[in-house]
Amino acid sequence: MPDEIRIGYQVIPNAELLAKAEGLVEESLPDTKVNWVKYSSGGDVNQAMAAGDIDMGLVGSVPVSTGIATELPYQVYFIHDIIGANEALAVRTESGIVRLEDIKGKKIAVPFGSTTHFSLLSTLKDNGIQPNELEIINMTPEAIASAWSKNEIDGSFVWHPTLGKLLENRGIVLTSAKQLAEEGIITADLAVVHKDFVSQYPDALVQYVAALDDAVELYRSNPEAAAASLSSEMGLTPEQSRVAMDELIWLSASEQASAKYLGTADLPGALAKILKESAEFMVSQGAIPEAPDLDVYSDAIYSQAVNAASGSVASK
Repeated sequence: MPDEIRIGYQVIPNAELLAKAEGLVEESLPDTKVNWVKYSSGGDVNQAMAAGDIDMGLVGSVPVSTGIATELPYQVYFIHDIIGANEALAVRTESGIVRLEDIKGKKIAVPFGSTTHFSLLSTLKDNGIQPNELEIINMTPEAIASAWSKNEIDGSFVWHPTLGKLLENRGIVLTSAKQLAEEGIITADLAVVHKDFVSQYPDALVQYVAALDDAVELYRSNPEAAAASLSSEMGLTPEQSRVAMDELIWLSASEQASAKYLGTADLPGALAKILKESAEFMVSQGAIPEAPDLDVYSDAIYSQAVNAASGSVASK
């Protein structure tokens, strides 16, 4: 087992944050120093991974798709959550925005390269609105909350806890990732691991996934206790944390060890195709020059850990 593990996490109400709050990783890896490093966006985690600053990280499916396209040295080993109403386009009640077509000419903030950036662009495309018909501003979630309080932006496609703060301060939801998912446009928060780490410590990764699986079970069996535990991490009340948690789809390791998600030894998972499609969309928007072949995305899925943690036959 490694002497130290460096985990790049984000404040998102899923199994990883709950595992952190409950100390489940430290219990699962008692002889390893666990170093939690906080980041604000998937783009920041990608940069940290490229620099070798972390061993594992949480990155949205869109920045993962672009990260793989730019040959970042990582693989996806777990799905932290399928994104639903937890990510939404919030607009100010006094902005004059009632329908999506009203967004033209407005200032909308979003972390560039994130899942919400992808969702915003997808929403615009579905409604026949060109990105240059509004002012799209690149901001971190923290900066979005500040700009909102100063009346500097009209809206933002962002996630909790920032989303909750906007809604509490004269904000309303115009659309969300849940609605996009119902249309077949799926986004997720993914767990990535540096290739060097997983090649050296595959057993440690299985233990880490087991801790995440324990967190999923805690949420499902006792959501009130899970929400209370997450509230300090989220900076929200337990009631608010529960709402935010319920807006995401939490998946166990056994559920992920299937053709629908990460796959098994005999059945490739569908996640690779989702990542490939996300990258192709970002190419169409000029965010990256090209998307690699599907095989590249398939090779970037490390399904052994969820299969081993769930008692299935390890794959790949």
